[in-house]
Amino acid sequence: MNILSFTTNSKIKFLSLRKPAFILSLVLIICSVLIYSFKGLNFGIDFRGGTLIEVETSESENLSNLRSILNNLELGDIQVQEFGSAKNILIRVEQQAGGDQIQQNVVNIVKTALNTSLSSDVNFRRTEVVGPKVSSELIKAGVIAIVVAVFAMLVYIWFRFEWQFSLGAVIALIHDVLLTLGIFSLLQLEFNLSIIAAILTIVGYSMNDTVVVYDRVRENLRKYRKKEIIDLLNISINETLSRTIMTSVTTLLALLSLYIFGGSVIKGFTFAMIWGVLVGTYSSIFIAAPLLNYLKVKRDWSVSSAVESTKNN
Repeated sequence: MNILSFTTNSKIKFLSLRKPAFILSLVLIICSVLIYSFKGLNFGIDFRGGTLIEVETSESENLSNLRSILNNLELGDIQVQEFGSAKNILIRVEQQAGGDQIQQNVVNIVKTALNTSLSSDVNFRRTEVVGPKVSSELIKAGVIAIVVAVFAMLVYIWFRFEWQFSLGAVIALIHDVLLTLGIFSLLQLEFNLSIIAAILTIVGYSMNDTVVVYDRVRENLRKYRKKEIIDLLNISINETLSRTIMTSVTTLLALLSLYIFGGSVIKGFTFAMIWGVLVGTYSSIFIAAPLLNYLKVKRDWSVSSAVESTKNN
């Protein structure tokens, strides 16, 4: 029996695991909040401010040698990493005290040091300077973008379904976002604008998964009017399981390819997406759907509304 036929005809009692799943998620959320409180996020230059320089050398250079050269400049925290190939290098220099002119001087200092210390020819392909004012504005904009996205999903589900569905979906979304922030804080992965984009994508992906399950729940609420809500939710999850698994697997295959072969520049983004797909799939099945049982979703609001309308007439 292949996995597709198994998931199509599955009769797994997912709701029997709802309490362990809720406890696990609650523990992970608390841990994420605590880790974030103590360690914070490893903000990239986008949010901390600083200087980004992309260089291309005619010959492969030893990164340790480059770090040694740049650390001797005493410019504070400097990160050096390959960008696509051994000849393409990204240099990140932390924000310097002073105005914009000081940040521009950093670029000239780095260029002079590399031109005089390296034997190979150096081509400076890109330089970016992010000041403290811009970086603080980017942090605010990133937070606002995530909050607005979650709120928009709340309104969308409320109009499309009922408030129980809307609340369940948003709780699942908040769960996914908090766990993503927690893993980035724990591993101290660089958190930049591309990660904000990844989180917004995770919100959309998780919501799409949840809506598929909720659509089937709504259909089954009308179809099985006397069936226990726990059994009805199990049926709905199992009926959409093949679609959920196939979508997640195909998405993960593409993301894993990008993570392995896409280079260091997009590693953070693809890691966030991989984590988001896993967490989003989990929350759609074990968080969003079981919450409908606790929120006392109506058995069939369309029929009850029609009956009320008939009585009133």
